[in-house]
Amino acid sequence: MRTVIPFAIVMVMGAFASAQTLPVPPAITDPKQIASKPNANVEQSQQNLSVEKLYMTRQVGRSSWSPDGKTIVFVSNISGRNNLWLVPAEGGWPTQLTVSDQRQTAPAWSPDGKWIAYMSDYDGDEQWDIFIVSPKTGQVVNVTHTREIAEEYPRWSSDSRYLAYTVKPKTSSVYEIDVYDMLLHDVKHITRGTPADKLNDDPLWSHDGKWIAYTQQQAKGTDSNVFLAEVATGRSSLLTPHDGEQIFHCNDFSPDGKSLLVTSNAANGHDNVGLLELASKKLSWLTNDKWEIGGGNFSPDGKLVTWTANVEGNTDIYMHDLASGKTAVLPLPKGVNGLGGEQSAFSNDGAHFLYNHNGATVPGDLWVYEVATGKSRQVTQSLVAGVHSEDMVEPFLVHYPSREGKWTISAFVYVPYNMVRNGLNAAIVYVHGGPTSQTQNSFNRFIQHIVNQGYMVIAPNYRGSTGYGKEFQQANLFDMGGGDLQDVLAAADFIKQTGFLDPKKIVLMGASYGGYLTMMGVTKAPEVWAAGVPIVPFVNWLTEIQNEDPVLQQSDLATMGDPQKNKALFEDRSPIFFVDQIKAPLLLLAGGNDPRCPQEEAQQVVDAVKKRAGTVELKIYENEGHGFARVENQIDAYQRVSGFLKAHVPPADCNCSLN
Repeated sequence: MRTVIPFAIVMVMGAFASAQTLPVPPAITDPKQIASKPNANVEQSQQNLSVEKLYMTRQVGRSSWSPDGKTIVFVSNISGRNNLWLVPAEGGWPTQLTVSDQRQTAPAWSPDGKWIAYMSDYDGDEQWDIFIVSPKTGQVVNVTHTREIAEEYPRWSSDSRYLAYTVKPKTSSVYEIDVYDMLLHDVKHITRGTPADKLNDDPLWSHDGKWIAYTQQQAKGTDSNVFLAEVATGRSSLLTPHDGEQIFHCNDFSPDGKSLLVTSNAANGHDNVGLLELASKKLSWLTNDKWEIGGGNFSPDGKLVTWTANVEGNTDIYMHDLASGKTAVLPLPKGVNGLGGEQSAFSNDGAHFLYNHNGATVPGDLWVYEVATGKSRQVTQSLVAGVHSEDMVEPFLVHYPSREGKWTISAFVYVPYNMVRNGLNAAIVYVHGGPTSQTQNSFNRFIQHIVNQGYMVIAPNYRGSTGYGKEFQQANLFDMGGGDLQDVLAAADFIKQTGFLDPKKIVLMGASYGGYLTMMGVTKAPEVWAAGVPIVPFVNWLTEIQNEDPVLQQSDLATMGDPQKNKALFEDRSPIFFVDQIKAPLLLLAGGNDPRCPQEEAQQVVDAVKKRAGTVELKIYENEGHGFARVENQIDAYQRVSGFLKAHVPPADCNCSLN
């Protein structure tokens, strides 16, 4: 909920593809089967797995092809800031293109090769402007220059004259879509007058530049539609009429402009991919599975389409031949494999395909897949010297029942090497944000650090998480901090039964909505926790709704109801009213410019706990927003967390040096 709810995916009946059965990894259901692996080369508290080392591994973000396919622009914090970098598509040493203290993202290379458009905000405040930079000279121009209006995710028309992007005034809950004329320097409004409880997203150009397809989502996140706008007139038409609440999202225009690749949960309550014919509005399904399938791109010749399949937190990329109907999974490593390329993962000649890969023991990097041969090459290198993948742990996939028995909860469990099953060890229940998000089998710097310090970690995907279908994702609507908290408490129940832990040495930790659930846990079940670490949390639904960004305000009203009519629920699910129950010491971290969970939320906790002489610490990073983008702040934040945990919940000294 602290993230703007993802535009999940799309529509009505058409021809079904034959049902797929994607391979499902086995999950452990018996806690006693969780084991610690012996590793003679790994000791507790290794320097190469320190916070400093792990957070100096590069973070590689969004990317885009050059028109000639020879160069890739990507976002990275190599310099300590999220700036734009260039790297040869064949691989090689990257060069920094932009130099700024502000974070930058979503680079899109113009089709004529002259400019790269991107977005940048101010100290994490999410008031984004659209910039362009010359890849040859490094000249930077602020195109929008509107301090109180956020413009996001620029997309070029095929003739490079126009940029389409989303627009939201600071005080508005609505994203509209605008088009900027690079020649005349004027703006055309493609959408306008959108109701306060809806927003528009992801504008896609047709190849002839006459049309823009976009997705419009309702604030609750349970219903959305695809629209087609005529650029010349600004008139939009609905492409996905439907009854009830269903999700529809457009992914790509076919090269001939006759169809859209879309994602939807309309077929069976799970995200699947189909082709939407514009003339007839008929949707023909390409997948029919009960996992999270997300549409990708058409190849430049229109013969192939791609999609991703997220199965239990591992994501693979698929390539489908439209003529033959054959589908092949790309031979990629286990972990989270995502589509690269801001406007398309395919190079313009269709010969290559850009993707990013990361896994539990490897940070994210860009790779190029050669379509003809099926071979991949790595083009960025994120690991720094001395940090070794083999020193990090792979998690166990586990399943446990929810406390009332209705749901099966999926989680990842990380166990330190050489840990002894002696009932003396410490653990962390690590709660993801969102709540419409998912802990996946991906690289987490802090988890790898803290596991090496001697802590077991369990990361549950509680009800409300994405990845498990519509019913599960909507199971916490109007019950925030209720059933989802019980799923988090059940995670603690599960790991207690492994035999590794001292049941009095369990920590609750999370960020954003995970920070909220952390506060709910330490107030509603205070006897369970030895310490709590809420990061950028909110703690009071009533003040949060008053002060948060208007987009999130509409989302909260849609998922929690009216604060006056449902005042008892709002108060019961606001941990600030139960601070007197807290027994655990707390460490809170907040961003000074956070528009999602304002720092005042964390300050309320500190003031209340100090009044009753409880143990509480607060660090506010004044030049950060909801996520800490600056490397020095990431290092400082997680050094504080690590030190706090060791002081209040020290890990067992395993005495397990095997060297």
